[in-house]
Amino acid sequence: MLGNALIGLREGLEAALVVSILVAFLVRTGRRSALPKVWLGVGIAVAVSVGVTLALALAQQQLTFEAQELFGGALSIVAVGFVTWMIFWMRRVARSISADLRGRLEDALEMGSTAVVVMAALAVGREGLETALFFFTAARAAGETTEPLIGFLAGIAVAVLLAYLVYRGAITLNLGRFFTVTGVLLIFVAAGILAYGVHDLQEAGVVPGLTTLAFDVSAAVPPDSWYGTLLKGIFNFSPQTTVAEAVVWVAYVAVVLPLFLRPRRRTSPAVTGA
Repeated sequence: MLGNALIGLREGLEAALVVSILVAFLVRTGRRSALPKVWLGVGIAVAVSVGVTLALALAQQQLTFEAQELFGGALSIVAVGFVTWMIFWMRRVARSISADLRGRLEDALEMGSTAVVVMAALAVGREGLETALFFFTAARAAGETTEPLIGFLAGIAVAVLLAYLVYRGAITLNLGRFFTVTGVLLIFVAAGILAYGVHDLQEAGVVPGLTTLAFDVSAAVPPDSWYGTLLKGIFNFSPQTTVAEAVVWVAYVAVVLPLFLRPRRRTSPAVTGA
């Protein structure tokens, strides 16, 4: 529940902020008549994202066990790739995203109503598709329970509330710090999903070493204990971890975390000669 709540909060806030930027631009420029087009685009994006999640779930149910493991393992790796790209993309464009969205919406308004709907759908849909894929793989790793969905919806609800309060000026949110903290946490979540994807590929017979364990701490960390459940829910920690799972987890964190936390380069002002 907690891991999926983090996914819902982070991804939901990104999408909600995109919507609030578009709405605020139209309200402040006296173009409220275009608001229904924006909301139509948002609705299309949400519907497509939900449809993708349901399609993935239905497709998985039609497969054999080995095919399910192969399908799930491949999707886990793809989802980790998407979320890694998203974390670094948001770190790079966080300061300019508002101006970029306003510029694209201005261009769409000049082209007509259809362009506004498409622009809003694409702006929100990118976040929605990433969220759908990452949620599906995270929920699959957590098991066939309702807790992942509850946690995800709770995170979405908090994200929408925060975005609304920011829009109304009720609170001031340091987005840079927020995305940095949640980015670090998502890196550990993604590492767990990547390790789970490798485990799926091992069960499908694609990756060897299913019975070669790096460690077995199930006696000290029982899977059904509250702390075992907490570690499983947030970091997808498994008390019985294979060597391949441990290697990819450590390698991913060791590479991605330092790159994400490294200071951004500042452009030095040009020096003109006297």
